[in-house]
Amino acid sequence: MNGSRDLRRTLKDVFATQRFCVLATQGQGQPYGSLVAFAETGDLRQLVFATNRDTRKFSNLILEPRVALLIDSRSNSDSDLRNAVAITALGLAHEAGGDERERLAGVYLARHPGLAGFVGSPETAVCVVAVEDYVVA
Repeated sequence: MNGSRDLRRTLKDVFATQRFCVLATQGQGQPYGSLVAFAETGDLRQLVFATNRDTRKFSNLILEPRVALLIDSRSNSDSDLRNAVAITALGLAHEAGGDERERLAGVYLARHPGLAGFVGSPETAVCVVAVEDYVVA
């Protein structure tokens, strides 16, 4: 990857075409992977997802906020072995509250309008990952 401009372009291109990612959490010494719908903030510093508070992924991130998200460009074809881009976002996750929740729910729902009922539920947490690093392969 040549410089931050190329990295930013790659991130934006992949994020524009992908709506789901794999969230990796850990709890009780055990890694755990979850498929989640995500959205990114325009500055690429935060990734947003929503989850029910009564899930293992939510319990895990409350106990250990260090998480990884894998977003990739695969299309499930043989050419993916040569052409797919895989991005791992590393960062700290937390549940957004108050004005932050409202703002990030707006970002999330702009990408996933069909999930408005889910996001509006009192059982749903809007979570944000403050990205510390992106690793692109």
